[in-house]
Amino acid sequence: MNSQVDETYYDGLHEECGVFGVYDLDGGDVASTIYYGLFALQHRGQESCGIAVSDTKGPKGKVLSSKGMGLVNEVFDSEKLEKLKGNIGVGHVRYSTAGASNGQNVQPLVLNYVKGILMLAHNGNLVNAPELRKELEYTGAIFQTTIDSEVIAYALSQCGTQYFPDDH
Repeated sequence: MNSQVDETYYDGLHEECGVFGVYDLDGGDVASTIYYGLFALQHRGQESCGIAVSDTKGPKGKVLSSKGMGLVNEVFDSEKLEKLKGNIGVGHVRYSTAGASNGQNVQPLVLNYVKGILMLAHNGNLVNAPELRKELEYTGAIFQTTIDSEVIAYALSQCGTQYFPDDH
């Protein structure tokens, strides 16, 4: 490779986030496992990170989450991890590719909707996000973030919701 190619194609890491999910069939808490998974994926995103967990044997629709700006070991400590009780969860480390670098865009997203609670962590870019966002906004969607992952969450939330029987 010549030096012109090196300068053009390599001006630093260009990763697109990291996602790590765990489900413990024996019912054990997974937050610390997700923490170490995110720590191992830290090279894929050093801007922000988050963990969301739920207990499949506990109250339905209860999700605990913690997230923030910074490296995994800066955002989480043993006290925060201890509070995240659940046997299923997802974590995310972010490298901004779509949306601003701020606290409202930290993933995983945790959204309440008619079918329950959705935990969503996304790696990569949704190429038609601006068009889909505009379409959803015209149908009444209100967005809390500027990331394309929220567009995916809204699309998922609309799947089948218009067909609920009257006794929902």
